[in-house]
Amino acid sequence: MTEKDVLTPEDVKELQPLYSNVIMAIKQVYDPEIPVNIYDLGLIYELNISKEKEVYIKMTFTAPNCPMADDVLAELQRTVEDVPEVKSCEIELTFEPPWDRSMLSEEAKIDLGMED
Repeated sequence: MTEKDVLTPEDVKELQPLYSNVIMAIKQVYDPEIPVNIYDLGLIYELNISKEKEVYIKMTFTAPNCPMADDVLAELQRTVEDVPEVKSCEIELTFEPPWDRSMLSEEAKIDLGMED
């Protein structure tokens, strides 16, 4: 990362609406086996947006052998790149740390009937 890549407080303020729009877009992508979106499932580990409005997402799946992984990744990329102002979207897939149920949002726990 170079100094020009570091966001200033002004950059962060300017990009905040775009972050919100990207998160709303991510929430339109659902896990094919679980009726919850991938954001609330906790599959998004990292979300960065550069000054140039290039989106970087690091994510995982609930299981490394997800048969629909390519479809979900393609849908995510298409959905994020459809957000106005987004120039591009790069997605990195990782399995470290492995996903577990503790990563579910409160909304996902309620949707899945797992509330405490």
